[in-house]
Amino acid sequence: MPDVLLEGLIVAAYGKRYDVELADSRRISCVTRGKKSDLACGDRVHIQLTDTSEGVVEDTLPRSSLLYRSNAFRSKLLAANVTQIVIVLAARPSFYEELLNRCLLAASATGIRALILLNKCDLEETAAALQQLAPYRNLGYEILTLSAHQDVTPLLPWLHGQTSVLVGQSGMGKSTLVNALLPDADVRTREISSVLDSGKHTTTATHLYHLDADSHLIDSPGLQEFGLAHLSLDEIQHAFIEFRPFLGKCRFNNCRHFKEPDCAIRQAAEQGLIAPQRLLCYHGLLQEISSQSALLHH
Repeated sequence: MPDVLLEGLIVAAYGKRYDVELADSRRISCVTRGKKSDLACGDRVHIQLTDTSEGVVEDTLPRSSLLYRSNAFRSKLLAANVTQIVIVLAARPSFYEELLNRCLLAASATGIRALILLNKCDLEETAAALQQLAPYRNLGYEILTLSAHQDVTPLLPWLHGQTSVLVGQSGMGKSTLVNALLPDADVRTREISSVLDSGKHTTTATHLYHLDADSHLIDSPGLQEFGLAHLSLDEIQHAFIEFRPFLGKCRFNNCRHFKEPDCAIRQAAEQGLIAPQRLLCYHGLLQEISSQSALLHH
């Protein structure tokens, strides 16, 4: 094979193997050189063919965005070059508000648009779930309700012209959504385990689908956690959009908004300008950062 580099798009990521789609729509199954595997669905790459349908990724083109989660020891790339994160929730099984917050913070820190999608809106618990989401609507986050089993057309205008990544816990109906949007994709829908109040994972790889020439959808495996260890304390504070008007107004420059006197963030929370559950989420992240930092330096 000649040493020609071909440009392609990663459309599936299975651990250390990637499907790369070329301009002529051919799909090449690729590995990386050595142990390097910091690639994600949505990455544009240069590959070298090693056979008619096999290749090696030689390099990655610059990214416009990268969404990933991390703890103190490792990071997991979710998607590259996305313009929007669609956080899929449902009233049953119940969603973790903590996970929603972390997905919103990751989107805010990455500078991409966030859409909260409340699926299974035909469930009787939906009214209570919408009530729970009211503080996020007040912050300016868009909330869309639909039932993927019945009609996904309300979502189409949101996806148009975007490269969107679907994230959410298992059992929220992401696969049903993908099946409804792309009947040919035939993603296995998952059984809800009512005993555990959570879904069983069926999506083990991340896939990119083309809705049309300008609109793309990345489906990621169900999440149970979303670590933000890669963000600095400053970045986390800025990622809480309602904190921004008060940052820099505390008595101390290095205020962590925990127990320090004359803290503008805590005063704003007392005045009802910051929702208590968001401040709690921030404090939880603060403690997580401190304990992970202690682990690393132990």
